Amino acid sequence: MNYTIQQIAGIVGGELVKHEDSGLVHRVLLDSRKIIQPREALFIAIKGERHDGHRFIQELYDAGVRNFMVESVPDGKFAGASFVQVKNATHAFQILAAQHRASFHIPVIGITGSNGKTIVKEWLNTLLSDEYHIVRSPKSYNSQIGVPLSVWNMDESHQLGIFEAGISQPGEMENLAKVIQPTIGIFTSIGTAHSENFLSRRQLIGEKLNLFAKTDILICPEDSDLMQVVLPWLPLKQIVFIPDLWSNRTASHHHHTFVNVKWREKEWPFEIPFTDRASVENAITCIYTMLVMEYSPEEIQMRLGRLSPLEMRLQLIDGENDCIIVNDAYSNDLHSLEIALDFLQQHSRNHEKVVILSDLFQTGLNDKELHEKISNLLLEKNISSFIGIGKGMMKNTSFYPEQSKFFESTEAFLQEKENMSFVHSAVLVKGARDFRFERIANAMQEKTHDTILEINLSAIAHNLNYFRSKLKPGTRMMVMVKAFGYGSGSHEVASLLEYHKVDYLAVAYTDEGVELRKAGISLPIMVMNPERSSLPTLIRYKLEPEIYSFRTLENFVHALHATDAVAPYSIHLKLDTGVHRLGFEIGEIDRLAEVILSRPDLKIASVFTHLAGTDESKHDDFTKLQLERFDDAIMLLEKKTKQKFLKHALNTGGIERFAGRGDDMVRLGVGLYGVSASGIDQPHLQSVSTMKTVISQIRNIPAGDSIGYSRNYVAAKNMQIATIPVGYADGLRRKMSNGVGHVMINGKRAPITGNVCMDMTMVDITGIECAEGDEVEVFGKQISLTEFAAMNGTIAYEVLTSVSQRVKRVYHQE
Repeated sequence: MNYTIQQIAGIVGGELVKHEDSGLVHRVLLDSRKIIQPREALFIAIKGERHDGHRFIQELYDAGVRNFMVESVPDGKFAGASFVQVKNATHAFQILAAQHRASFHIPVIGITGSNGKTIVKEWLNTLLSDEYHIVRSPKSYNSQIGVPLSVWNMDESHQLGIFEAGISQPGEMENLAKVIQPTIGIFTSIGTAHSENFLSRRQLIGEKLNLFAKTDILICPEDSDLMQVVLPWLPLKQIVFIPDLWSNRTASHHHHTFVNVKWREKEWPFEIPFTDRASVENAITCIYTMLVMEYSPEEIQMRLGRLSPLEMRLQLIDGENDCIIVNDAYSNDLHSLEIALDFLQQHSRNHEKVVILSDLFQTGLNDKELHEKISNLLLEKNISSFIGIGKGMMKNTSFYPEQSKFFESTEAFLQEKENMSFVHSAVLVKGARDFRFERIANAMQEKTHDTILEINLSAIAHNLNYFRSKLKPGTRMMVMVKAFGYGSGSHEVASLLEYHKVDYLAVAYTDEGVELRKAGISLPIMVMNPERSSLPTLIRYKLEPEIYSFRTLENFVHALHATDAVAPYSIHLKLDTGVHRLGFEIGEIDRLAEVILSRPDLKIASVFTHLAGTDESKHDDFTKLQLERFDDAIMLLEKKTKQKFLKHALNTGGIERFAGRGDDMVRLGVGLYGVSASGIDQPHLQSVSTMKTVISQIRNIPAGDSIGYSRNYVAAKNMQIATIPVGYADGLRRKMSNGVGHVMINGKRAPITGNVCMDMTMVDITGIECAEGDEVEVFGKQISLTEFAAMNGTIAYEVLTSVSQRVKRVYHQE
């Protein structure tokens, strides 16, 4: 909907000042850095504790914005602009959004609770999108400003709204209830997050329930405190209580949990595609919501397979003495501790598990209840060693195992750390922000040089799910983790992929697969180049070979006979349909089938081919020819061998351009790492890798002096250069020398001067404000991987796999 500035002033009860004919308002703008269609925008100058939107009015006016809602009218001339003056811009924005919401008569689901709001919202969007065009909160927009921003996105095309709301102070939810006006209410869970400003748990529950004062239906957990608060509502609305099905689940195995849901006097079994408690409970909430909305249990079960796992804000770092450090500074309550412990389990690689935990505040529990709960959690998660830090921990040591250690402060722990042994351990470092546990994580991480490669595990998950969304339901996914996971780290990426339930991993050589097995990866792993000497090891670690010739088949059979491996053993047959690299010729299918028939100890797990040109439309005719050859060969092989097996031909480019083909499985490679093979999907992918370093030294160079080896660069004028500790031994190729390449320093491009050295590079920082120790981006957010590859005259694949393993990988997951 569009509004005139006069209408807006009337809605919010503001005074129209300096009114001009400034056009219709369609957008609301709060961030001066995100200006879109300025002539249609209303900038609302929000005053906060640390910012004041009024400071950016001139900048926005210069950028073309002409409508403003302000608490104080700025001095100066603003020709053609209109200003609505209000007492409180945040409150006025809420009134405006509430009026906007009232213009649409559609069902709206309002969600609140201590945990799970965002994931339940996103999952409901996934589950309900077949029938509804849905407007929902972006990301975690659930604050006093985030909620009206979300609701403002509602328009005439929407058929359902899903909005989350969070509060940190009493009285806030009443404002958000007027904005959201939910018709169905969901209370996800009652934890202790954001409880410090409330007198009791019941007060917190009561404040949150204000969101649902006028809803007809409320869905909430069977919690004693909550039930007491909502009992007076029972005659007035339908209340659906969700029992504790986690404690009464019937089974959990193979990444699935089985529960029985009672609905309308009947019990219905559901299979939930998760095994961690948070995800299972959130999925159960979604099940009850869909039942309330009159979906059949059969339809709900069919759609549950669409759901993707809960994301977390955690950092994974290599530590000293073969340790893994999980650094979690996002939140520190019992629920987030459970999530962090699950993440620790996911990435522990068979290491001994250690937890370093600070005091937990504002939990609503007495000491006995709190520390019993923590102790039980550690026991459930098989934690080997526990270290408690804080005065509260020191007072409650009796709740923890005898070998546990306790320190009054972070400083006390750091002083003693040198006398403690952390070897081959997976260590969770989790503390309230006041304890500054980042010092512990820094002290425990592996010491390497200042150049790092940051890997965003959440971006990998996003890219994986994006490519999944392009596939037909039921299509399996094999993911390439060869070449050290395209430079991103095979163990860490494989752990994430296993968590996200891909069906297969693929590596180039046996030793890569062995490393994954040693790291605790249990997924099926295909080895694409099974060298003869490695076959006994391949069999011992239950890896599955790619068989591409009669010689490799004979070698494998010979190796298999020398072991006690359980028959039949899975193999993957590679057919050559046109790449002419590896694979059986189409004319060899009859003979191949005869050999397979004579080998009952072999089972064909899959048959596949490589396509030569899926990334470019000019090769489409050849791609179609390859696929026809493949289909014919598959049909013949199935008929001759009488075996059923998976078929796969599509790589990243194939998924992008031929996803409708309908093979049993696809092979995702570079797309996982944020690179579109064809280019068409690049806008939908997230950048995974950012290579960073720092400035080691800054020096002034007079005109006429040379820089670097071979004196290939001579300063034409006085200049200032910075030396950065990254060179061709790290993956920065010499081709980037002498101005061909550049890096980013404080938002400015700094050209490379002189030759790239083995360990160092010099860059021109003339005119750039910077200092020694400042961050330098080699590639990432400001210099895309594609752009960096173009500077090198190569492709993104080569860049990713060329980053040296001496460059420390640091992993982040949201």
